[in-house]
Amino acid sequence: MSGLLGARTCSSPGEASDLKFPLGAKLREPLTQARFQQLFGGAEQAQDLLAESRWSGLCRLWRRRACACSGPGAWRLLLARLPPLRWLPQYRWRAWLLGDAVAGVTVGIVHVPQGMAFALLTSVPPVFGLYTSFFPILIYTLLGTGRHLSTGTFAVLSLMTGSAVERLVPEPLGGNLSAIEKEQLDAQRVGAAAALAFGSGALMLGMFALQLGVLSTFLSEPVVKALTSGAALHVLVSQLPSLLGLRLPRQIGCFALFKTLAAVLTALPQSSPAELTISALSLALLVPVKELNVRFRDRLPTPIPGEIVMVLLASVLCFTSSLDTRYNVQIVGLLPGGFPEPLLPNLAELPRILGDSLPIALVAFAVSASLASIYADKYSYAIDSNQELLAHGASNLISSLFSCFPNSATLATTSLLVDAGGNTQLAGLFSCMVVLSVLLWLGPFFYYLPKAVLACINISSMRQMFFQMQELPQLWRISRMDFAVWMVTWVSVVTLSVDLGLAVGVVFSMMTVVCRTQRVQCVALGLAEGTELYRPLQESHKLLQVPGLCILSYPTPLYFGTRGQFRHNLEWHLGLGRGKETPKVDGPPDAVAEPVRVVVLDCSGVAFADAAGAREVVQLASRCQDAGIHLLLAQCNASVLRTLTQAGLLDRVTPEQLFVSVQDAAAHALERLELTGPKTCTVWV
Repeated sequence: MSGLLGARTCSSPGEASDLKFPLGAKLREPLTQARFQQLFGGAEQAQDLLAESRWSGLCRLWRRRACACSGPGAWRLLLARLPPLRWLPQYRWRAWLLGDAVAGVTVGIVHVPQGMAFALLTSVPPVFGLYTSFFPILIYTLLGTGRHLSTGTFAVLSLMTGSAVERLVPEPLGGNLSAIEKEQLDAQRVGAAAALAFGSGALMLGMFALQLGVLSTFLSEPVVKALTSGAALHVLVSQLPSLLGLRLPRQIGCFALFKTLAAVLTALPQSSPAELTISALSLALLVPVKELNVRFRDRLPTPIPGEIVMVLLASVLCFTSSLDTRYNVQIVGLLPGGFPEPLLPNLAELPRILGDSLPIALVAFAVSASLASIYADKYSYAIDSNQELLAHGASNLISSLFSCFPNSATLATTSLLVDAGGNTQLAGLFSCMVVLSVLLWLGPFFYYLPKAVLACINISSMRQMFFQMQELPQLWRISRMDFAVWMVTWVSVVTLSVDLGLAVGVVFSMMTVVCRTQRVQCVALGLAEGTELYRPLQESHKLLQVPGLCILSYPTPLYFGTRGQFRHNLEWHLGLGRGKETPKVDGPPDAVAEPVRVVVLDCSGVAFADAAGAREVVQLASRCQDAGIHLLLAQCNASVLRTLTQAGLLDRVTPEQLFVSVQDAAAHALERLELTGPKTCTVWV
């Protein structure tokens, strides 16, 4: 089981390399890690690499931060925390203002009906959806870095919040509440929803203080898409009672979707024909308009505002026909004008809602960061994930003081803003103006709006989330593992609940990563003839093989979960196992296995090593020493080298056995094996 040899260079400028037989070229002096530091890094850097203490590193970091607290440093911090100070001076007023104005007004018109619809999904009165469509947008405009991001009410968060609100403030069993009792129940639910927004905002601000924006990477794309697709099915089923005019209590907890379906099927004979007719007509208008907006997005100057047209038509029809009194159709009722007084949520409720606030905060940040990254890549600008944590955390926390429920970026309105020509965050100010006009002056026009229309708006807004399932065949072809993550997350969300499904999806996604790292095998490398490239011996290249030399690459982190596989692989390749079994031969069938005298371990793929993994390498060095095998380590990065050194590696090997490249380690191995030419090598395909 022999590996392949290091590349050579000529010993003098006038001597040409022998590309056909690189092993026949004269050897240059192998470059060890210590020699490299002497030539290029200095003795001080070598000492820092091998023996630097964490305390001294923290002291240097503290001194740099202290020196940065100057006038220019404060200005840079202000620019980082208030993005408008960066993009507003460079704003192209003539080229961008009209697009931002049109896009902002278009999105604001959509925010009005969607805000009221998602408020019903959150189990609070519709006007609080308008508040949530105003304050968060205003705050994100000042703090956010996503130029094309539209924030506000989001169906998935509204569903998660509504489930928590229904559990925290359940409706009395009788169901027949007086006007005063109904008002008190709504006030308690609004307080619970605001407390959830406060808790999720505080968690995101805490994550920002700890600079944990990188956590968004743990919510992979299959997990996020499966989560939103499964939540869309929950939204559809939860709106069936409103579509059919049924007065059913909301189901919460595990298997809520199936419980709701069973309750709807049982109560189907009691459905209201009037509300069923309104729902059918609303969907017959909204769904084709959505399809037209998607198919002709390039030809339409602005998308057709189907939601607002449906709201106006339904309100006029209900008012002229007295549907609320004659057929007992549920309507929105009076929308209070102005804004609520700022009120701090009941902090005594925070321990109860902390478990619900965490998944809400994670979903809000994951969806927002994913959308921001997509459009940032498309339009060639950068976003700051930690600044996004600050923006969405402040947006949720501050807006909770005005009785808003949790909010985030939204899929539908972000796509609408881009299609309508939005360029910067300034479009959010125009959206706020539209919502503000409704809150101050236009609220009475929505008095006779049937709630069934809002349920239809909820369902039609899920169109994009349902169509994400069309990507499954392509995902199956690209990665079976990602397909499995998608399906496990989706089934968990649909079967259990959104928050539990998210937890199952994240855990399963992380487990797939761990399992894939544990399945990685050591690869025996060889030098491709006429090149300086090392290739796996099993590939169909002409490779040079040297008896007694083994070059192995271990392409995965070395930690407690992979140390057993690492030990097994090395024992198999080097013949160090029980009974001294014959080592593996990665060559042609007639290749003769010879005892390994020198082994080169390529550590370039080892991104990190923990204490258990480092001790495994030290034990390997000790076993190789006892077996008479000369161990050489190549391409260890600084952190891995530091961990191995602190674990006692230098007690088993000398610094001269650490090399900066595989080529140098192989050159040293050739000298040790006293090979002087290509005659002792075997070339095979």
